[in-house]
Amino acid sequence: MHHLLQVWFSWVENWGYLGVFFLMALESSIVPVPSEIVMPPAAYFAAQGQLSMAGVILAGTAGSYFGATVSYWVSRWLGLPFVKRFGKYVLLKPAKIDAAQAWVNHFGAGGIFFARLLPVVRHLVSIPAGILKMPFGRFSAATAVGAGIWCTILSFYGAQVITPELMNANDPEAVVKAVKAKLGLIVIGIVGLAVAYGVMMFLRNKAAAQPANKA
Repeated sequence: MHHLLQVWFSWVENWGYLGVFFLMALESSIVPVPSEIVMPPAAYFAAQGQLSMAGVILAGTAGSYFGATVSYWVSRWLGLPFVKRFGKYVLLKPAKIDAAQAWVNHFGAGGIFFARLLPVVRHLVSIPAGILKMPFGRFSAATAVGAGIWCTILSFYGAQVITPELMNANDPEAVVKAVKAKLGLIVIGIVGLAVAYGVMMFLRNKAAAQPANKA
């Protein structure tokens, strides 16, 4: 894994916007590329004048959207039986797929949006959206907005947190650790908002069901 992190780290440095796009596309698919090794270093290079911050955010958002869209359409075409049968070969166990499917089925586009802001589940949520045949327009809007916010957060903290000493040490694991140390409160806040959204949806569905039960 350390070697892979070094390779991805060098892609961001040497390929610029194209490297950001490609790696974030992988990160939004079934390939577990950590976004913390993509966006923060790119933002550091932007702060140093080698790239533009707006270009980094746009490249990251576009890459995230592209990778999520590919996962969506592949899952939609192949269907649940195929994904469950062969998903285990790319670390997608049936239990994970069922949990993600239940989340998307219950919370819809809002669930997609919040999932795009959370590590680990980001690369998974497009699969149940495709299997459930969520309207592509709603999926696209939730994915693009969520990915844009996440890329902006990572870029902002990357520009503030990453130092020349970290970059010169050529230790991508240290970069990831430094970024995650600062992102903890942000992720906790996002989880809190997601829980609040879940409670709101539960209460709304419960209120909507009451007239039907009385009828």
